[in-house]
Amino acid sequence: MAASVKNLPDYPTQVFLLIENRLVRETLARLLRRRSDVVVVGEGSPTEAPIPPESLGDVVVLDDLQAAAMLGAGLQAGRIAGSRVGLVLIGMEEEEDRFLRAVRSGISGFLLNDASASEIVSAVRSVARGEAVCPPKLCYALIRFVASSSMETSVPVKPRSGHGLTIRQQQLVSLVAKGMTNKEIASQLNLSEFTIKNHIHRIMKQVEAESRQEVVEAVRASGYIALA
Repeated sequence: MAASVKNLPDYPTQVFLLIENRLVRETLARLLRRRSDVVVVGEGSPTEAPIPPESLGDVVVLDDLQAAAMLGAGLQAGRIAGSRVGLVLIGMEEEEDRFLRAVRSGISGFLLNDASASEIVSAVRSVARGEAVCPPKLCYALIRFVASSSMETSVPVKPRSGHGLTIRQQQLVSLVAKGMTNKEIASQLNLSEFTIKNHIHRIMKQVEAESRQEVVEAVRASGYIALA
């Protein structure tokens, strides 16, 4: 849904276009300049000389993930003092890995390659207000990732065997012991099957097991977690 102009600050949103494709950059500049609440303060390519921090404006629109990562790292590290620049990445594919990389780089707006002109303008306005913009499916991927990471970084419990398993890992081994498949475990924990597979692979390496059954036997033998 397009953002309401009346909810924006009294001053125009300053936008810098850091886009490699000149045609896309010029087309987007013309599009934004038609809006009374937006002003394009600069244009450039990621391959050109570094952009002075004071020239970035309120929102930077990019079309390259690597350039976004470099700029985002500068913002997050505080190299641009006092900056509250929002980053909008356009022209992307619906890929979870690339999306999560973008989020870690400090991207606030993530638009797919089929985004309309009005959606780009709406994203610029939303990010200028301090909001985030992303496709619903990828937002759900972010929620799953955060939930999984939170469990994975839990304080580990040390068993007598010396293998340290997190609470999430203990839960996974318990479900494996019940004979559940990766797909069934993923459904129960509301995670992707790929995530479950990775977790179990790490557990196998951690307890030096070569199969799922050996994992269960090793953890049961440790005596610190009860398995059915």
